Amino acid sequence: MKVSFTTKEYARLLELAHLGLWVAGSRPEDPATMPDRYAEIAQKAFSLAEPFGCADLVECDVNGQYYPNEKLTGGIAQEKIDQFVEDSFWSELVSRLAERDLRADLGPTKLTPELNDEQSQRLNELEDGYWREFEQKGVDHVVVLRGGRG
Repeated sequence: MKVSFTTKEYARLLELAHLGLWVAGSRPEDPATMPDRYAEIAQKAFSLAEPFGCADLVECDVNGQYYPNEKLTGGIAQEKIDQFVEDSFWSELVSRLAERDLRADLGPTKLTPELNDEQSQRLNELEDGYWREFEQKGVDHVVVLRGGRG
């Protein structure tokens, strides 16, 4: 199979590879963290950077392993990662707090994997309330009571 990329397209492909590896648990500053599942294909993609005119985006360590450099991992890629982390944090916080509150509202009844319509509506209301609070105040009003409920 023959594939053709412009230099700009290949740079975007390397950016996507970096973003995917980051989400999969790889850290650019430590090539040993490359997930085995993706190591071979990532090495292949990074090793072709020079022939595709993107040598300035990749470096090679003393063991001959390629990894994205600061030019690739910074800038827009870092902005995308930062936004992903930010969105994930707030979404997970809202979801977990709302589920906690729904379990507390239900009393001894346990939440089942499938919520009924009433439970789904209540969960959405709880999530909406947390979203409004966090959009206005961030975590300024969050208090953790150790050993108790607030």
